[in-house]
Amino acid sequence: MKKIIIVFSILLLIGCKSKKFVTAVENTKIEKLGLSDVNEIQKNKAYELGKRVLMTCNTSKFKPFSQTEATASVIQNTTEERLTKTCTRFRQYYGTFIDLQLVEIYKNNFDGTTIFRYKALYSKKVANKELRVSMDQENKVSSIKSLDWVTPFAMK
Repeated sequence: MKKIIIVFSILLLIGCKSKKFVTAVENTKIEKLGLSDVNEIQKNKAYELGKRVLMTCNTSKFKPFSQTEATASVIQNTTEERLTKTCTRFRQYYGTFIDLQLVEIYKNNFDGTTIFRYKALYSKKVANKELRVSMDQENKVSSIKSLDWVTPFAMK
């Protein structure tokens, strides 16, 4: 009887370990692209729009996105009031914004967006921030996020 219980226990453990769990990143089919695989026009547009947002912290002036530059939700959520609140905190902790450095580009095959990962460079060296600019299939900004820099890419 003990042998039968041991055999069933082993089979149960083997059965549990053989299941493959699909992560969110695998499920959405995100692939890393080479920096040269993406059109220069799209890279420049993502850079300029991302830089425009962070330069607001230095100049306190923001030129709102047009309907040809961003989706309606980005236009609605990127207000001068929200940017001022964020910029106050960023200037206090990270100093003056200097520039963006393109590090990686990803393609989300589930929704067709291209995700540009930039390291945001600030005057204080304690800053290790990321600016993530997502461009949709119409070459409009579909999201802009500022995150703490984490070397392995993860969807958030």
